[in-house]
Amino acid sequence: MGLRRGHRARPLEWVAEKAMFAVSLSAILLVFLIFLFVTQEALPVLLGRVDSAARQPLIPVERMETVAPEELRKYLGLSRREFAAKDQETLRLLMEIRAEAALETPDDKDAGLNTASWRHLILPHQWTGYDQPAYIWQPISPIPKYNIVPLILGSLKATLVALVFAVPLALAAAIYVSQLAPPRLKEWIKPAIELLAGMPSVVLGFFALVVMASFMKALLGYESRLNALVGGVALGLASLPVIFSIAEDALTSVPRSYTEAGLALGSSRWQVAWQIVLPAAVPGVFAAVVLGFGRAIGETMVVLMATGNASIMSWSVLDSTRTITATIAAELAEAVFGSPHYRLLFLLGALLFAVTFASNLAGDVIIHRLKNRLEGRR
Repeated sequence: MGLRRGHRARPLEWVAEKAMFAVSLSAILLVFLIFLFVTQEALPVLLGRVDSAARQPLIPVERMETVAPEELRKYLGLSRREFAAKDQETLRLLMEIRAEAALETPDDKDAGLNTASWRHLILPHQWTGYDQPAYIWQPISPIPKYNIVPLILGSLKATLVALVFAVPLALAAAIYVSQLAPPRLKEWIKPAIELLAGMPSVVLGFFALVVMASFMKALLGYESRLNALVGGVALGLASLPVIFSIAEDALTSVPRSYTEAGLALGSSRWQVAWQIVLPAAVPGVFAAVVLGFGRAIGETMVVLMATGNASIMSWSVLDSTRTITATIAAELAEAVFGSPHYRLLFLLGALLFAVTFASNLAGDVIIHRLKNRLEGRR
């Protein structure tokens, strides 16, 4: 009698399998839809269709009847649906408001610049009152300035400090727990470290703001109480459990025969851990570091509370800084829907998504190459 297979033989297992497949597919689809939404909102900036100049060409209200509808719609900044829904009186009122706003435009040579163009987003500009070209993120001002370079630099500084702090500690703890710790001690240390992953980021940020910032300033004597160093160390505490957990699993997965062979040849447990087990687990350890990078660069509350939130163009980790995630969290609720500021915040979100995706993709490629090299394959 042959074995019965398929949904008729085991209907519950078949339903469970299809349900898990649907959940997996829906998760991938949800991520894609989120990225699509963010990119759609940022698309006008990407295509150069956003004009943030404070001084715009003015169409007199009395010329309203002579202006083509499409030109009038673009002048008022309305979508086709919004423009079609408004009557002539409402359109006239909007033009009067636009004319009144033009009277308040600052008399400055920079008032006519489109600061949302790529030229001003990534390159420095010598603004009125400045002695030299500068990178400035200052969206709330008479002449908005939207240079994103200080935000990118701030994110990289905080993330690199986090990795420098977290990776050595996490790897040392993972090696000790997986290779050197007695079994009874391992049962306590591993859950205790992994428990940190469940700590709310706002609690960690509050701890960094109140306790860590004061302690580190008194210890090191720098000027800015909140800076990239404080935020980076706090980010490291948030990333450490992720790196430890994955690295410890990778080290534990190394066959016991490697350890036993090393010990049989006269090596100490430390020598076996550092010279045999760790090299064999390099792909998994590298994956832990990549995921720790993604965890650090995507964190919001910690950097919002602990870095000082000053978009200063400085390479020093002792200066206050501002990250991309903190900028989105602090400013999105205050940005006018559809404004250049609103579009640029979504551009920052798309940029953050792209960096995270690229780092994970590069990490996956490198991990497979390391695996192939360790297994003797090209």
